[in-house]
Amino acid sequence: MHDATSGPAPDGSIALPAFAEPHAHLDKAFLAEQIENPTGDLMGAILALEANRHRITLDDTIRRAERAARLLAANGCTAIRTHADLVFSADRTHAEQLMSVEALITVRERLRDLVEIQVVALSGWPSIGQRGAEQRALLREAIAMGIDAVGGCPHLEDDPVAANEQFLAIAAEAGLPVDLHTDETLDPTRFALDDLSTRVVDSGFPHLVTASHCVSLGVQPAAVQQRVAEQVARAGIRVVALPHTNLFLQGRDHQTGMPRGLTAIRALRAAGVEVAAGGDNLQDPFNPVGRGDPLETAGLMIMAAHLLPDEALATVTTAARSAMGLPLSGDRVLVPATTVREAIAFGPPGRTIQRAR
Repeated sequence: MHDATSGPAPDGSIALPAFAEPHAHLDKAFLAEQIENPTGDLMGAILALEANRHRITLDDTIRRAERAARLLAANGCTAIRTHADLVFSADRTHAEQLMSVEALITVRERLRDLVEIQVVALSGWPSIGQRGAEQRALLREAIAMGIDAVGGCPHLEDDPVAANEQFLAIAAEAGLPVDLHTDETLDPTRFALDDLSTRVVDSGFPHLVTASHCVSLGVQPAAVQQRVAEQVARAGIRVVALPHTNLFLQGRDHQTGMPRGLTAIRALRAAGVEVAAGGDNLQDPFNPVGRGDPLETAGLMIMAAHLLPDEALATVTTAARSAMGLPLSGDRVLVPATTVREAIAFGPPGRTIQRAR
């Protein structure tokens, strides 16, 4: 596992490894004032978004996504991975179904000199079987448009195991990595990570696999956590924890002994899995708050995941880049603080990025 290193800068700031955002939804950013989530849970957010998609335009998506990307860059990010919704609907034109992909590729190219952006095509569901033919066709069109990774939500499919198999097959055919929304639920019976890790090992899948969320691993018995974590490590799968959105959306049905809605971070780290952390949603129906600041994410990893400050910093720097398949960078961000703990605690403005040359 990589360690983040830091040290004093000549001006009294602390020099930290430049941040990376391994899991964003730039196409949804800043929709909170337009679209409310009345139930506050995951399906409430999904249904609220679907009911209001007709109000979202390409130009507006580009504007909001660019605003979010520039905010992340100003806070010290030099790399962002964002998911882009694929939305098959008979009520939408073909261009509208691929609108998020077009918007985020536009922003990726527009900001290329400012921040490296990876676009993951996030397949809707159903995407398997005969009923999923249209979603698969959209996914292949997104690949042709130049996305950087294949994504989907196996836990929302009728057959998560079949969905794992399908997304790996499509990605292998395209020569792309995979980043799946995996088990974003506290339901212990929706547990596709077990199959995904086994399948990657058995198939010899040749590209990077990233599993985001992995919430239901956190409610498995300790022995299951250990077994699956060790299998995830053997598979080389990177795991991305997403405390902002999971703390907001998960656990509402558990008013007694409410779970934190995070993955089994201790078991994963003990097994040697690279665990990163991301901001996920930014001021939208899935998370009405957030500042687009990886130091805020690191702070939540301290409070909710019980990491120490240096460990939390690594989740948004070196581990985040690893989850994106990026090499370690010599880029640094100068933060007006004296220690890593203080930088995370205050999240001060006035940061400066030093590019490695």
